[in-house]
Amino acid sequence: MTNQKNPKIVVIGGGNGLSVLLRGIKKYPADITAIVTVADDGGSSGILRKGLNIPAPGDIRNVLVALSDVEPLVEELFQHRFNSGDGLAGHSLGNLLIAGMTSITGDFFHAIREMSKVLNVRGKVLPAVNRGVILHAQMEDGSIVSGESVIPKSGKKISRVYITPEDVSPINETLREIKEADIIVIGPGSLYTSILPNLLVNKINETITKSKAKVVYICNVMTQKGETIGYTAGDHLEAIYKHIPDLRIDTIIVNSEEIPESLIKKYSLEESEPVKIDYDKLLNLGVEVIGSHFVSYQDGVIRHNTKRLSKVIISLLKQRVNQES
Repeated sequence: MTNQKNPKIVVIGGGNGLSVLLRGIKKYPADITAIVTVADDGGSSGILRKGLNIPAPGDIRNVLVALSDVEPLVEELFQHRFNSGDGLAGHSLGNLLIAGMTSITGDFFHAIREMSKVLNVRGKVLPAVNRGVILHAQMEDGSIVSGESVIPKSGKKISRVYITPEDVSPINETLREIKEADIIVIGPGSLYTSILPNLLVNKINETITKSKAKVVYICNVMTQKGETIGYTAGDHLEAIYKHIPDLRIDTIIVNSEEIPESLIKKYSLEESEPVKIDYDKLLNLGVEVIGSHFVSYQDGVIRHNTKRLSKVIISLLKQRVNQES
């Protein structure tokens, strides 16, 4: 009797949204690979990437923790952020450990692989690129704003984003995982500063486009100040296609349930509102729309419901595997 391999899922993104999704997916029998942005240049990540000339470790750290299988205290330790101390204040211990492992191994990717062993990570965590990149945004007035942490604060509407160096390439393992995937999940996460920095990497977008995998995009629940004010679900997809015209997205997952009025008022103070679902535009873009109650509310913060979202992703994964068998 031969051992049947688990279906392969590749998740691409960054920020809190990616970590939330992975915490749910790791509970299912699937071969998981997370491809994570390293364009962050703010806070602890920004200081370390400038001082040590390494890719930003922050989003990588969060994903490692999300996929880890360790005691809660170890997870808390890895995520611990120093509040005081000359040179330590603001740094998370996990970022420092990744930076230290990079120094020991001489390579950021190998450092992540070793940290994955330490944290007993369920799956693979891969950086979109193995070196630092800078994210730039061209605004509708023609001005250029540089830096992932600065772009949302510019107060201007984004026309397009791009990375430098433009010719940077991913590691071979990243491309291999995309090629072998049964399903590729993009998001959730900030459209211009978490999602697109991955998709803009040469060969990553080409490999997704040529892949036989089902490609799923998880749309954000709320619009984001400085990035997607006034955007509908269809606008999110059109922004992706504007940057990567040949990309094929088969399915979009959207939250179709109403957000409590109290939270709408709270988020409106941050110029954020629920993302509207423009079904006609989505259908014209040729995507399958899956809409349901995909949110949870924690301490007045709107998040994706990891259990419900994961069930849908795994269901789509099983459908894809059955189609191929």
